[in-house]
Amino acid sequence: MSRRLKAILIGTSAVVALFAVLGGLGVRAASGDGAYRQLGVYGEVLQRIRSEYVEEPNMTQVTDGALHGLVESLDANSSYLNPSEYRLYKQHRADGKGNIGATLSKRFGYAAVISVIPGGPAAKAGVEGGDIIEAIDGRSTREMSLAEIQNLMPGQVGSNITFSIVRARRNEPQKITVTRDLVRVPPVSERVLEGDVGYLKVETLGKGRAQEIASKIRALENAGAKSLVLDLRGVAEGELSEGVAVANLFLDRGVIAYLEGQKYARETFTADPAKAITSLPLVVLVDRGTAGAAEVVAAAVLENARGDVVGGRTFGLGSVQKIIEIGDGSALILSVAKYYSPGGKAIQDNAVTPNVVVASAQDQFDLEGEGEAEGPEEPAKPGAREDDVLKRALDLVKGRKS
Repeated sequence: MSRRLKAILIGTSAVVALFAVLGGLGVRAASGDGAYRQLGVYGEVLQRIRSEYVEEPNMTQVTDGALHGLVESLDANSSYLNPSEYRLYKQHRADGKGNIGATLSKRFGYAAVISVIPGGPAAKAGVEGGDIIEAIDGRSTREMSLAEIQNLMPGQVGSNITFSIVRARRNEPQKITVTRDLVRVPPVSERVLEGDVGYLKVETLGKGRAQEIASKIRALENAGAKSLVLDLRGVAEGELSEGVAVANLFLDRGVIAYLEGQKYARETFTADPAKAITSLPLVVLVDRGTAGAAEVVAAAVLENARGDVVGGRTFGLGSVQKIIEIGDGSALILSVAKYYSPGGKAIQDNAVTPNVVVASAQDQFDLEGEGEAEGPEEPAKPGAREDDVLKRALDLVKGRKS
């Protein structure tokens, strides 16, 4: 068989394989949409690689890489796992009960730390929200899908994982080793601040958290609180159902959020008056580490004019994924629906911008590359500027009471 003929066959096979993947997703090329033309270009590129690259390429790796790139170009939460990656994915999900206590996504093509759980393994090792993880155990995260990255976090208690971390204004990556352990989430804390302001600090919005927050609100009201500050800074872990339930504690009417996708029927979450427990003036605190369910709470409060949202722009994380197995043993982890705010903004695309913006130390290094805030050469000490956020919140609730 001639070299050219083999190249054409390989290119054609790759295009057929890609059609099979897209067909499994229900993709159909309508006239004039350019899909078939683009697949033709894809096939020609593969043919050129096979026939003219400097050396004999590994076409399995080339096609595998193309499929990874195809899916990951959709959004950070969608991934393609080849058969060996998918086997490891299923195996590792049940491998050990330890974890690192951090929420990760991808930015700039690399793994990014959204937030860490206080007192957890990552926090103890010095990992911080806003860190970019260049490599995990020596392997570049640019070469890994988000599913692979997240799949490496759990493991046996006492086992180690090493990150190569990039931070703002540091010339060289910093190596940090985290020892996996059982992650214990701190409970919701509450206290009454000066001026009869009830303050609630939440660390995650996992299952049962809404009920715990409700109990703390009642305790604060019994202690004489005349207004409330709900601190959701750094809250990235959580479930949509808990975010909806927390928002409903403060809302007796209106849309809290809705889910919608191309083939995902719109599901609207409306406040139930019977579940609202307080009408006290409210301020919600957010920052770059606020993500997912916590963003649902902030958006619902802000867009229903229930209170003020103070701090920095949130991370922007809000979609539902579905695992789709492919016939060759590979799999797609595909975003099939997004969370939308009451006003129709996709949280994953727009995040939540507070109506009262107060810069924090974390804002000095924007993960999305929107520019650095002006400030000193060294970042502010942890907690130093965050107090300005709380101070501004206290001024607002005191003003609303008067």
